[in-house]
Amino acid sequence: MVRRAICFVGVMTVFAAMAWPRRCAAAGDDTVQSSLTIYNQNFAVVRQDVPLKLNAGTNAVRFSDVTMHLEPDSVILRDPAGKHSLQVLEQNYRADPISEPLLLSLFEGKTIDFLVNGNQVVQGKIIRSGYVPHNWMAMNRYGSQYYQQQMAYAYPQGSAEQPIIEVEGKLRFGLPGLPLFPSLGENTLLKPELQWTLASDRAAELRAELSYVTGGLSWEADYNIVAPENGDTVDVIGWITMDNQSGKTFDNTRIKLMAGDVNKIEPEIASRLMAQDAAAEVRAEAPPVVTEKAFDEYHLYTLPHTTTLHDRETKQVEFIHAANVSAKQMFVYDGAKIDGRYAGWGWENIRNDRSYGTQSNTKVWIMREFMNSEANHLGIPLPKGKIRFYRRNDDGQMEFTGENMIDHTPKDETVRVYTGNVFDVTGDRRQTDYRIDNNGHMLDESFEIKLRNHKKEAVQVRVVEHLYRWSNWAVASKSDSFRKMDSRTIEFPVTIAPNSEKTVTYTVHYSWS
Repeated sequence: MVRRAICFVGVMTVFAAMAWPRRCAAAGDDTVQSSLTIYNQNFAVVRQDVPLKLNAGTNAVRFSDVTMHLEPDSVILRDPAGKHSLQVLEQNYRADPISEPLLLSLFEGKTIDFLVNGNQVVQGKIIRSGYVPHNWMAMNRYGSQYYQQQMAYAYPQGSAEQPIIEVEGKLRFGLPGLPLFPSLGENTLLKPELQWTLASDRAAELRAELSYVTGGLSWEADYNIVAPENGDTVDVIGWITMDNQSGKTFDNTRIKLMAGDVNKIEPEIASRLMAQDAAAEVRAEAPPVVTEKAFDEYHLYTLPHTTTLHDRETKQVEFIHAANVSAKQMFVYDGAKIDGRYAGWGWENIRNDRSYGTQSNTKVWIMREFMNSEANHLGIPLPKGKIRFYRRNDDGQMEFTGENMIDHTPKDETVRVYTGNVFDVTGDRRQTDYRIDNNGHMLDESFEIKLRNHKKEAVQVRVVEHLYRWSNWAVASKSDSFRKMDSRTIEFPVTIAPNSEKTVTYTVHYSWS
């Protein structure tokens, strides 16, 4: 039985622009539903209904509930009903909300009051605020060189991140007390804001649709596999972990997660993606937690219930809970150890270097393998993520036995992951013969592989050999039967008795024209 599901929403408000030529008020209900599609490539698409009350002519709209990492050139504002043409004459994105360092920078060269010891007021002239303008946004667009220049501007000659204040004719680093700033104008930002100048041929009230691409949001999958004390039948629990560092809280939001290797999307596509709804799948065994469906060439995971994703919050949702999954544990010995010094070698170099591939790896790998199929109690596309393995001890406690990463895995494909090395089984591999005849275009090579089992019970090991000298090959002699895995790989399945050693030998014949 597999339980699966995903989805989320936000609140946005349109403000009248007090100092702009004509005011635009929001419709009566400014609490509206939004949706969010998060991609596993550290970006997201936000879709929001914006209630507008437009006057005929030019309207100024300020809209503040957006993220700190909004991509301004991805913004789309339209009437989804198609009844009203919204003409955006101008759009401004301001993402530098008011803060103490910013206010200090606004008053550089001026004298303000400072509250000292809770009741004493002294005056100080702000010589340097220490504020670094546009650091994160400009670094994303213009690179680290721009960021370093901005830092040098704010902190010349490597000075610390401190303002410089003149008090009674003397300079000091740091603030003398709590700064008391004069009142600010109406254009002061308290959080990131989109500002539009909209043209309308008539007065109208409508719910416009705003969509945009933003950074600062990501998700990933994590899997916990729990095995009993003995045997290979396991429980699989899958979690979706969402991280919000966007600078915005998404209240009561419908959230979808997109899995797949998506090239950076265009805004028009983003709006179309957000307009799609994932079909909820309800199983009789339990209420659905996460639903999944194919979308284009990717997969969408949708939570059927809205939820709140706070800024700077990490949220987890269970999307798989499958029992009685067959996940066979196997031992694999891949004895050839080829290091990076051979990078870029061609066929001729490999053939003529007798020592290539003869360095031995002594570790026997522990591998886990399971089929992602309905027959094996799974059968949904698995997004890439970290997979952790646990086994219950004889005292009932779970012990961690290894972890690795899996890639996006479609339905009915096999998952095979390395989880560690066997403690009591070791191997070594050595070349016993190497004869090359370049004139005759042939090469014979022989190997001896020894496996030692220090366990009290017999073990099975898959001995993997890579035939890397040339593409034309034939096994001339062998001590054990083998399987051909692909055009350059063979595998000897062997059984090693308790506290004993097993030797596998073979000779391969290569030929080329």
